[in-house]
Amino acid sequence: MTQTTEFQVTGMSCSHCEASVRSEVEKIAGVETIQVDATSGSLVIASSQPLSDADVLAAVDEAGYEAVRVG
Repeated sequence: MTQTTEFQVTGMSCSHCEASVRSEVEKIAGVETIQVDATSGSLVIASSQPLSDADVLAAVDEAGYEAVRVG
């Protein structure tokens, strides 16, 4: 069963920012799809297993941005 988790990312402004976040988040085990939108600051992750918020936040931090879970 696919689970969807949404985060709000601050500091993104372009497609390069989106690619940086996507590149780090896709390294997390279980991630199936990633939708990143610099304009709205949204990050939506579909995964095959529950994701650790700490893992996602660390990946976003590694990309150079900050995030908070939505919902």
